[in-house]
Amino acid sequence: MKAFFSFVLSIFLLTVIQVVPANAYYVTYKEQYYKLYHLHYIQYPDDTMENIYWLEKALKAEFCNPLYAFALIENETQYEKYRYLFMMHINIKLAEQHLFLGNKWNKRNAYFYNAPWKEQNLDSLTTAETCFRTALYYWQQAQSWAEKLNDRKFRFINLDKIQFWEDEAARMEDKSLDYGKTINRELALLQKVREKFEEM
Repeated sequence: MKAFFSFVLSIFLLTVIQVVPANAYYVTYKEQYYKLYHLHYIQYPDDTMENIYWLEKALKAEFCNPLYAFALIENETQYEKYRYLFMMHINIKLAEQHLFLGNKWNKRNAYFYNAPWKEQNLDSLTTAETCFRTALYYWQQAQSWAEKLNDRKFRFINLDKIQFWEDEAARMEDKSLDYGKTINRELALLQKVREKFEEM
């Protein structure tokens, strides 16, 4: 009798467990994808590619309702500025992540003892160049979003909770934040190292 009662109880519990929904939700909005982006203490290529994946998904997704934005939005002009800042920031982070990724394959010098692995080093430089050129693309996109923020209607609108993004826009405007310069420097160095490998 006791065995039968435990059997019936276990069947009942299994059916109840299947009916109760799990506490999961779909990731659908830019803000949700952005929350999945994170930095690691040691940035392995897989970690960087994971971040690139989440940031690119954030670029393609729709914005959530202004009630759930990262800043307090009270009117349409604030929401427009928020969207421009968000897109600029995502593109900056994508440029950073592609720079990190390119540096994993980049060679700083062409040492004589690397001659036996010349082809592998050239392939590595090609991968690094692809990453740097992609970073340059995202940097140019970030600049175009930052230019939209120069409109007069945004001058006296301050979104407190995303002040760092506004600081990024100001630093881009006064050229104290210029990934384009860094990326072009890396591409020039990469070309010099490639020429040394090709001469081996």
